[in-house]
Amino acid sequence: MRTLINLTLAFVLIAFAALGAGCGGGKMPLAFEADFEHGSLDGWEPTDAKAWRIEDGHGGKVLALFQQSKYKPKVRSPLNINLIKDVVVKSFVLELEMHSTTKDYGHRDLCLFFGHQDPSHFYYVHIANQSDPHANSIFLVNDEPRVSIAKTRTEGTKWDENWHSVRLVRDVETGSIEVFFDDNPEPIMTAVDEHFKSGRIGVGSFDDTGQYDDIRIRGVSK
Repeated sequence: MRTLINLTLAFVLIAFAALGAGCGGGKMPLAFEADFEHGSLDGWEPTDAKAWRIEDGHGGKVLALFQQSKYKPKVRSPLNINLIKDVVVKSFVLELEMHSTTKDYGHRDLCLFFGHQDPSHFYYVHIANQSDPHANSIFLVNDEPRVSIAKTRTEGTKWDENWHSVRLVRDVETGSIEVFFDDNPEPIMTAVDEHFKSGRIGVGSFDDTGQYDDIRIRGVSK
């Protein structure tokens, strides 16, 4: 009887552990967080430092991409990239607030970068007003011009003058990539890819401007 009770308890604990691991990364350790109230960019590595600064906004200080970066990538890919210096993760959940500060048009975008190996090998999420082969999708940069790898996506993700909550969930064991926007319980885009099992994380835009705040990463370090 005691053996049966112990086995039952073990199955219950395993079930709860699995449930917790699938609820937005709550079981993964905190790998990084930033609210920019200290006013420093020491922990960041941009493609062009002159394009980034700390500004007032969102009830405090925010990270701002306020002009175009003077940067020419080897292969066709985003110009405005700001990577966290010392964080390399495998599976992770990235949560943050994002605010587009550019004019409204079809490709109005902000981006998230992950699995970053070097300037020609990484993934990025391009969140834009309209979907097409080059917008509002999940992209792979693998030593050639970026390629959309989205399995599912919406027809577009509307930016306006407000701040929006974004969550990026990466599971390297399954290759799953999911992107959530505001309080929508369904992802706005998904993909499955296993090119890069770990890498650095960053924020930015293909060729627009924007602001970022309350960045939090829970993940498994490399």
